[in-house]
Amino acid sequence: MKKRDEGAEPGVRRRGQGELEVQVLAAVRAAGGPVTAGRVRERLGGGLAYTTVITILTRLHAKGAVARERVGRSFEWTAVADEAGLAALRMRRLLDGEGDREAVLTRFVTTLPASDEQLLRELLARAEAEDAGAEDGAEDHRTGEG
Repeated sequence: MKKRDEGAEPGVRRRGQGELEVQVLAAVRAAGGPVTAGRVRERLGGGLAYTTVITILTRLHAKGAVARERVGRSFEWTAVADEAGLAALRMRRLLDGEGDREAVLTRFVTTLPASDEQLLRELLARAEAEDAGAEDGAEDHRTGEG
C-alpha cells in the first residue's frame, strides 16, 4: 500500500485543505470572470492534479463561495465570496454544527483579545443600526412618509 506522501517531492510541504481552498478561490477571483478548472490549475502553477482542483472547486461550490455554470461538458466557475467570506462561511458551518450555540459563542468571545472584542462590538452596533435604518425605510415606504 502506498503512503499518501509517496511521490511528493522531498522538502515540499503539503498544503492543508483550507489553504488549498483559499488559493483556488484567489485564482478564480483573479480571473475576473468565469473560468474553467483547467485555467484555475494553470493559474496555480499546474502543480496540482486536475481532479484535486475539481474537488476543491466542488467543495467551494457547496460552501457557497463559488458559482458554476455548465458550458458544454464541463463547468465555468465564478467567485461569489472572497477569502474573508470563505472564512466566515467556515465559521458559520462550525457554529451550525454545534448543539449549544450560546456556549460556543460565549467561549469564542471570552477568548478574544480586547481589540478584537471591541471590533466585534462595533460591528454588531453598526449592523444593528443598519437593520434599524432598513426597517425605518420600509416603514416610510409603507406609510408613504419619507
